Amino acid sequence: MSTQIGLTKDTVFTAVSGYREAGEDGAGRDALEKMFERDKQSLRELGLRIQTIGDYADPDDLRDARYRIPQEEYELPEDIVFTAAEIALLNLAGNVWQHSSLSAEARSGLRKIRALGGDVDEQIIGISPRINLHDAAFVPLQRAIEQCKAITFPYLKPGETVPVERRIRPLALIEYEGRWHVYGEDATARAPRTFLLSRIVGPVRVTREKFDAALRDGAGERALAGLEELAGRQRAHLEVHPGSEAALRLSRRVVVEDAPEQGIRVPFVDVHIFADELASYGPEVRVVDPPRLRDEVVRRLRATLELHRDDEGES
Repeated sequence: MSTQIGLTKDTVFTAVSGYREAGEDGAGRDALEKMFERDKQSLRELGLRIQTIGDYADPDDLRDARYRIPQEEYELPEDIVFTAAEIALLNLAGNVWQHSSLSAEARSGLRKIRALGGDVDEQIIGISPRINLHDAAFVPLQRAIEQCKAITFPYLKPGETVPVERRIRPLALIEYEGRWHVYGEDATARAPRTFLLSRIVGPVRVTREKFDAALRDGAGERALAGLEELAGRQRAHLEVHPGSEAALRLSRRVVVEDAPEQGIRVPFVDVHIFADELASYGPEVRVVDPPRLRDEVVRRLRATLELHRDDEGES
């Protein structure tokens, strides 16, 4: 990146640390060539593009080729300037995805940020988030969206024992209330639908059917708006123990308007998913309304009680 005209292999072998020491220790030309090819491959795997420049008179003549990493690919426009705090946040955002399917893109973005030069003085204390994609369907769905190809997958609704094969044109992956959803056009319903990834119980199969990439425009925003509209129609009246984990987590989603005299009102999208969450708090929360949500929470708590009774009986 420090040269515009590139470096020849001979220059690399004599001037770059590592190669120079290997040559001084008696490494032959063939060994240095293999080392050079391995290093090029390693750089490419990191997302760095290596440019090979042949003879100006005969570009196909690579005997004295020069190699360079185009610096302009790692420079930001002059009118974009980040503060130390903003660079710290961007580094944090990149690190969030370091173990996910987006790690290559995250690494590339962080390289560009760090290429701005200078150390980041602004510190963010006590924050170390991670996004782990436990849903096996995430990566194949992401690829299908990028390739604009329709997919099929088995989908199991709550209370059912046999999954139904669904065929959709996937348009967006969205995260809502800590869970991933795929939004797309359902072939059977001939309408947009949103599916919870955790309910996809088998492999996602990519079909040969392609669709117009323009369908993806604004799909994420439409999906989120639909989920928020649904949550706005479904509100639970809860009584929560003050100072508990339930109070801490649920307070961030409380609806202020139309608040009950006692307790809180919290919107939700899926009664089964919300019942799972509320049951995990145990005695810290009680469902006043709606009855269906209360019944689902009670059913989960009773199932947990019976499971522990069985364990005690076996021991």
